[in-house]
Amino acid sequence: MLIDTAMVRIAADLVSRHGTWVCVQTGEFIPGTDVAVKDGHIAFVGPDASHTINRDTLVIEAEGKYLVPGLLDGHLHVESGMLTVTEYVRAVIPHGTTGMFIDPHEIANVFGLQGIRLMADEALKQPIHVYVQVPSCVPSAPGMETSGGEITPADVAEALTWEGVIGLGEMMNYPGVAAGDPQVLAKLDATRKAGRVIGGHYAGMDLGLPFHAYAAGGAEDDHEGTRLEDAVARARQGMKPMLRYSSAWQDVAAQVEAVTRLGLDPRHFILCTDDCHAETLVGEGHMDRVVRHAISLGLPPMTALQMSTINTAEHFGLAREIGHIAPGRWADILLVQDLAEFQPEMVIGKGKILAVKGELQVSLPEMEYPDWVRRSIHLKQPLMAADFAIKTVGQETKVKVNVIGVTENQAPTRHLVLDFQPVDGEIRVDVARDVIKLAVVERHHATGSIQVGLVTGFGFSAHGAVASTVAHDCHQIIVMGTDEQDMSLAVNTLVEMGGGQVVIKDGQDIGRLALPIAGLMSNERADRVAAQAQTILDGFKACGCRINNPNMTMSLLALVVIPELRLSDKGLVDVNTFSFIPVVQE
Repeated sequence: MLIDTAMVRIAADLVSRHGTWVCVQTGEFIPGTDVAVKDGHIAFVGPDASHTINRDTLVIEAEGKYLVPGLLDGHLHVESGMLTVTEYVRAVIPHGTTGMFIDPHEIANVFGLQGIRLMADEALKQPIHVYVQVPSCVPSAPGMETSGGEITPADVAEALTWEGVIGLGEMMNYPGVAAGDPQVLAKLDATRKAGRVIGGHYAGMDLGLPFHAYAAGGAEDDHEGTRLEDAVARARQGMKPMLRYSSAWQDVAAQVEAVTRLGLDPRHFILCTDDCHAETLVGEGHMDRVVRHAISLGLPPMTALQMSTINTAEHFGLAREIGHIAPGRWADILLVQDLAEFQPEMVIGKGKILAVKGELQVSLPEMEYPDWVRRSIHLKQPLMAADFAIKTVGQETKVKVNVIGVTENQAPTRHLVLDFQPVDGEIRVDVARDVIKLAVVERHHATGSIQVGLVTGFGFSAHGAVASTVAHDCHQIIVMGTDEQDMSLAVNTLVEMGGGQVVIKDGQDIGRLALPIAGLMSNERADRVAAQAQTILDGFKACGCRINNPNMTMSLLALVVIPELRLSDKGLVDVNTFSFIPVVQE
């Protein structure tokens, strides 16, 4: 069919005329280019496609516009947007995203393989390319947390046979790789046997032997780098550095210097988002936002676009399908007036006009979600203020306390040791030092487990608490605050809501976001979810917090695979040693 169109035997369905071809495969800008599309694929790219036009052909005049390949997000978690797959797609299409590589390990930690299947089936119904990576670490750290689901090597092997599944999701258990853990190695081996890509996640700072062992394990990419040396080390060891620019994790600036300053070959570098909240998608954008950011840091527009199109496609073995404008590929094309400002005026995906000037032009699938996905919150009993006490076993003298220290816009935390004077045998919050309570409440199996610690860096100054059923990756209930009564009320409110996020200040509900699907997602439109999410961010501010995206920062405090110190439903975890340590030092 495409050959017949190119040879004038069959007319094209759509032709774009006289645009400037952003030829990412050669690094050229080629003016006066026509593109002819048939049955969703590109049939002809050249100076004159008039021979493919008849009266039924839709002709788009693109003079003065760049013809850019549709943007690809090489690594993301849909659940972090607090949206379903369909609503996430609805939000990102107007921003020029025509392909996503999603790792649904959030819902997998709640519902296991059936949660992944739910996401994979929905992905297949979308008007853009949505590929699924099988979550590799569910739970993220066996023995260190309680998960709602579990993904075994057999589950990985099964899921790799499903349509639309492209590879193994980020292997977060980097100590397990280095130690040769049989379960970890079995998942890596299943992926290699299936001929699929192994996603990486090396969150350690040590670039010595543990890092080299991890590279030897077969990870083919890694988005956890935060420093220039991280990007360089990964590229040299054959892993594609994925430079992420999410709502909270903004690691492009430090790492892009590997290209802009050190002059490393950018063909193996990839841009991605990892985690974007709904309000970011609605207010700032998606991969277009990342492209703009990368260009503002000195990356040439062509290079930034290669890192968000063809580099990604080649990495996943899909360059014959997507990632550049060329015959035989899916017709995923953006019309853009200015590359530095990068605001797609028209988005074409799979040969159809999907969006014009930010407005969606197509209908998306109507999704019905089973009842079981809406019943994910299970507590043994309602909580009380006393459940959040930190006892000192009768010690009345000064004690040393292990405290989690957060850094704005960074996923890693700091392991701090602070002196405290117990009051009535308890460790109390210390607002003057910006130290508040943090707790993780088990919500999958109603075990009644509650672990309480301390965190600093949020700037809380008022009586209040914030609670959420989004707590990567275990997704227990996480709650923090300055007042134990408000903390208990926040958790109990979440149970009544069926999952989501809530802010309590002085005993009053001042922010609320309902996430009934697995306690992680809403099936409402992104703008509605963004509006609800804004009440949470406003609630943080009302409590005194001023850091960028505290919501996402809080959600990672239970992620026990990112250094240095985290809290799980089983205790305080020193991630550097993968061991439990007491909150109050003995």
